[in-house]
Amino acid sequence: MKQVSIFAENVKGAMQSITQTLTDAGINIMGMVTNDSAEYGIIRMAVDKTDDAIAALKEKGYICKSQTVIGVEIEDMPGALNDLLEAIAVSNVNVNYIYISYNRSSTRPIIILHTEDISEVSNCLQGKGFKLV
Repeated sequence: MKQVSIFAENVKGAMQSITQTLTDAGINIMGMVTNDSAEYGIIRMAVDKTDDAIAALKEKGYICKSQTVIGVEIEDMPGALNDLLEAIAVSNVNVNYIYISYNRSSTRPIIILHTEDISEVSNCLQGKGFKLV
């Protein structure tokens, strides 16, 4: 799956400006995580229309790109995230970051993660019976 990564200035109203841009373009945000520093931050989002989101944001002057990530549907119960991370640990690949969304149809959590080797981890998880989205 693809996500949008946005490089944004850490100023008052920046997040709302981004969400307004996506609202105006009819883009639905399904999951999001932000990392900030004193002056700039990176906002990572799973959206329903990645290419349209990037076009709308670039039109407003934002620096952004799409990036391949892995989406994995898990059970909504204690230990489910740990089971997923344990399965990834077997592949000996580092998880750079994760955030959570959910499947609106099944109402189950979707863990969105980025690793150093998307293909290796995807194959590992599918081999262990995890449902990739």
